[in-house]
Amino acid sequence: MPPRIAILPGDGIGPEVIDEAVKVLQAAGVAADFEFALIGGAAIDATGVPLPDETLELCRQSDAVLLGAVGGPKWDTLEPAHLRPEVGALLPLRRELNLYANVRPARTMRPLVHASPLKEGRSMIDLIVVRELTGGIYFGERFRKDDGKTAIDTAVYTRAEVERITLRAFEIARQRRHQVVSVDKANVLETSRLWRETVNDLAAQNPDISVTHMLVDNCAMQLVRDPGQFDVILTENMFGDILSDEASMITGSLGLLPSASLSDANGDKVFGLYEPIHGSAPDIAGQSRANPLAAILSAAMMMRFTFGDGRTADRIEAAVEAALDEGLRTADIFENETRLVSTTEMGDAVAAKLRP
Repeated sequence: MPPRIAILPGDGIGPEVIDEAVKVLQAAGVAADFEFALIGGAAIDATGVPLPDETLELCRQSDAVLLGAVGGPKWDTLEPAHLRPEVGALLPLRRELNLYANVRPARTMRPLVHASPLKEGRSMIDLIVVRELTGGIYFGERFRKDDGKTAIDTAVYTRAEVERITLRAFEIARQRRHQVVSVDKANVLETSRLWRETVNDLAAQNPDISVTHMLVDNCAMQLVRDPGQFDVILTENMFGDILSDEASMITGSLGLLPSASLSDANGDKVFGLYEPIHGSAPDIAGQSRANPLAAILSAAMMMRFTFGDGRTADRIEAAVEAALDEGLRTADIFENETRLVSTTEMGDAVAAKLRP
């Protein structure tokens, strides 16, 4: 029985880039049932809610989810706030599907090595941020008091939550250089002190992993000073949100960066939701200017993490780099002496390198 992959194109450029990702998977010989469903603003327009029950059930019954992007000005000010695409679709998906581990690679592709904004940061960057995704201040209680003049957000972590994300980071590090930097604010925050204690206990039980600690403000500086020093960065929800965006930008190619949000293993498969990090970009939607490579590379991550098919993932990643080596560029990465191509043309070029 072929695997079942839920395809959620979403809003803005989401449908354009997801079409190319599916095209590339098919060109790579992936035999799967691709089932499409509504999410985000598109779902609001059609059903009145950003995450229809049918979409959530499809995701639950699938082996993996491939998501385009959600949101846009049309829906950003909807009231109540839970009707907005990001609040009413992405957060419930993470909660309902137990997607607690956000994995964001930041890797410099050789053809784009000079695109980094760092003046002295031209060396190749290859790191992964592993961010805890369902705890911390984003999921804690929040409220106003004193007639709205005082706002309170609470950050809560349990030892169990820290343990499972730490072990996932260790698993990923074992496939790389066996180095983990755990990032916290243990000099100030009690949640960070629990975080550091838990990571230390697990590090003692996993001596094959080199574990060091870094305060979040120092990590932000070190990412700019010497990003090449990092292998796997492990951190909590809010810190990971910020640091992963910073890491993505130092590669100089936001439109090429994928991500995975992972749950627990079910047998030999790890359920995951895979999506490009670039958002819906409504200003260029429908113009075939979007870069599909982040969505294509998200599909490669899906093959590696959920289906354990590293060979197909490697082939897709190599095909992307080969297309860039030929000088093909979408508008976001276009430069002198390269060839400007459309969203579809870039997808076609990658797919062509995968077909027999």
